[in-house]
Amino acid sequence: MNTLRLALRMMMRDLRAGELHLLGLAIVIAVACLTSVGFLADRVGRGLDREANQLLGGDLLLRADHPWDDSYRSEAGRLGLRHTGTVLFTSMVSTGTAAQLAGVKVVGAGYPLRGHIRIATEPTRGDAIADHIPARGEVWLDERLQAALGVAVGDRVGLGRLEFRVGATVTFESDRGANFFSLLPRAIFNVEDLAESGLLIQGSRATWRLHVAGEPDAVAAFERWAKARLGRGETLESIENARPEVRNALDQAQRFLRLAALLTVILAAVAIGISARRFMQRHLDACAVMRCLGARQTQVVSIVVGEFALFGLAAAALGALLGWAVQLGLARILVQIMNTPLPPPSFLPFAHGIAVGVVLLVGFVLPQLLRLGRVSTLRVLRREIVLVEGRSASAWAAGTLALLALVFWIAGDLRLGIQVAGGFVIALVLYAVAAAGCLHLLGRMRGATSLGGNGWRYGIASLVRRTGASVIQIVALGVGMTTLLLLSIVRADLLDDWRALTPPDAPNRFVINIQPDQREALSAAFLARGLQDPDIRPMIRGRLESINGKSVRPEDYENERTRRLAEREFNLSYGSRLPDGNVVVGGRWHGTDTAAQFSVERGLAETFSLKVGDRVRFNVAGRLVEAPITSIRDLKWDSMRVNFFFIASPGLLEGDPASLITSFRLSPGDQGFPTDLVRQFPNLSVIDIDAVIAQMRAMTDKLIVIVESVFAFALLSGFLVLFSALQSTHDERDYELGMLRTLGARNAQLRRALVTEFVVLAGLACGLAGGGAATLGWILARYGFGMVYVPDLGPLMGAMLAGVFAVVTAGWLGTRNLLGRAPNESLRRLA
Repeated sequence: MNTLRLALRMMMRDLRAGELHLLGLAIVIAVACLTSVGFLADRVGRGLDREANQLLGGDLLLRADHPWDDSYRSEAGRLGLRHTGTVLFTSMVSTGTAAQLAGVKVVGAGYPLRGHIRIATEPTRGDAIADHIPARGEVWLDERLQAALGVAVGDRVGLGRLEFRVGATVTFESDRGANFFSLLPRAIFNVEDLAESGLLIQGSRATWRLHVAGEPDAVAAFERWAKARLGRGETLESIENARPEVRNALDQAQRFLRLAALLTVILAAVAIGISARRFMQRHLDACAVMRCLGARQTQVVSIVVGEFALFGLAAAALGALLGWAVQLGLARILVQIMNTPLPPPSFLPFAHGIAVGVVLLVGFVLPQLLRLGRVSTLRVLRREIVLVEGRSASAWAAGTLALLALVFWIAGDLRLGIQVAGGFVIALVLYAVAAAGCLHLLGRMRGATSLGGNGWRYGIASLVRRTGASVIQIVALGVGMTTLLLLSIVRADLLDDWRALTPPDAPNRFVINIQPDQREALSAAFLARGLQDPDIRPMIRGRLESINGKSVRPEDYENERTRRLAEREFNLSYGSRLPDGNVVVGGRWHGTDTAAQFSVERGLAETFSLKVGDRVRFNVAGRLVEAPITSIRDLKWDSMRVNFFFIASPGLLEGDPASLITSFRLSPGDQGFPTDLVRQFPNLSVIDIDAVIAQMRAMTDKLIVIVESVFAFALLSGFLVLFSALQSTHDERDYELGMLRTLGARNAQLRRALVTEFVVLAGLACGLAGGGAATLGWILARYGFGMVYVPDLGPLMGAMLAGVFAVVTAGWLGTRNLLGRAPNESLRRLA
């Protein structure tokens, strides 16, 4: 009890003296960052698990790019399971004056088997759970679609060949996803009206879904039966893997969040280590006095360990509470993305945060505490500092191992852990070497010239004399500033460069589902409106079956994108004219040659390791089509023109079921043309590319806000390292200023020395950060996005100058009080 009481008293004394403030802030920030990410991940995972069956609209969900065989419904019925079907696709919904692209959901009787739909049948009444599906001839629209079309319940709208009465307003769907389809306004109608509407034709893209629900044993039996029979383009989702589009999107966001947490924890560990070293140096005398008064080594160690145990647990708990508060705000953004309420967080992330705080203390404070325990009683008379002995060195090694274990645990997978640890070490080494080299050059310049008087030379001399501490300061701030610049200036530059890739006259509308017999009439409609005759291309659905006689199976490929491409159907085309924007980079374009052959896009050729001369075979509506590759094309997908992965020679695919597609640019003054076009051709869908990109960008921006918010913790940790490093040399700087003033230095000279020191420190750090951020931006643009990145120097330089000003201001505010202290007072305090 005496030891605990002494530890508590020492902790309160050190808190009042400000000895523990930076160390405590480092722990709080690290734990807050980690727990906020942990709370978010926990809530998302538990929310998806809790709502899984509602998200599926049943206990199992089967998806396919074609109608399901009746045997699946028969087997579900035999096992006593309830089942129903839905079809998802996009189409235009129109009135006499407006038209809008919508995500159409066609539902069968009994939908949904799990969860519910909420509808409002009158504007003056609230919504309620629907106990039926739309009647024949009736469509339910969500509020966005009603507002876009300017209609209300009771009005009539056109869908395909049919005219529907708006029967209700959809306010909630429990199985609505978070993909492209779900971003569109919603229209729901009865499956009995689908065939008559003429909305789905050969080549139309749609998703056929079969929902199944019932007793768990029967559901499990059906799942085993169905899995053994799934073919290409068919997938099964259960409660364990519900909402893959949400999980995939959030997994990507969580990778960035884990990166932020890793950077924060690593920087916090550095700040804790620096602060603990200063704490040790300032407490050596007190521990030596305790030893002289009869305290044993074990008692001294117990007291200081007890102090840090109490303080560390309190700081970690405060950080966990702060992380909980931060995730409350970020969770609101996630709810908008997921369209699913999130449950309260569990206690587990809180425990993880406390554990991280303890690991940081054990790894980076314990080595210094061991030195306090082994201080000699002779220090009362002689103030030399003992060297790190074997036990302390072992503790430092243990701390390094603990941090590495922490890195891999937070990363969640070995590859990410290696990338972060390796990348961080490389960045630290490069920044440290650059900083040390610059300091060396400055030291030589100081001796070669006397420009600027003595003040600036004193400042540079201080930096060079404390090269190790100066390098730590420069590297810490440089890493923090690099993160900030990447998240703000460089990200904005990359987005601007990406937008600039699209030519100003690029098409902004796609027209799909054109029938072959509508080609001439559609061209006439464009010409009558004064628009350019559209480049109408045939589009045939085909699945890649084999390459050089070897079957294409998704499981044979390691890359996730390649597996996805191997699973899906491709949009094929044919023709003799090379499409605009396409350039042949290998082989020879087939032109009017009617011999069976294919031209392939270069990116896809690289993905599947295809080359000129390889033979590919497609399954086109049950017919096998095989031909060699005779050319490889390079093209720009962001040109917004109609492009295809594979283009066949004339005659190879002309007899297969096809729809036509084209794109055009709609000027702001002709916004009524799509409505007139859909009124004349009800089966057409006109896709507004600008609106789709805006919707996708809105969702991405919400995730970016979450990521940037968490990265702010990393930036704070970077500044904490800076302040810790500044504080670590505070006593030495105090002594130096006292000595210089005793020897006759004026305050003006000392002010110039301090300002010079901080300006050089900040200038080197921000210069490294600017160069590092620009380099990383170029690497991301070149190898990640295939763009040529030219940084905008204006905002980049502005941000770097702002960083220099912030560092100089912080350093000056932390040391200006030293100039007002009498020289003998400074010397007496450190004597």
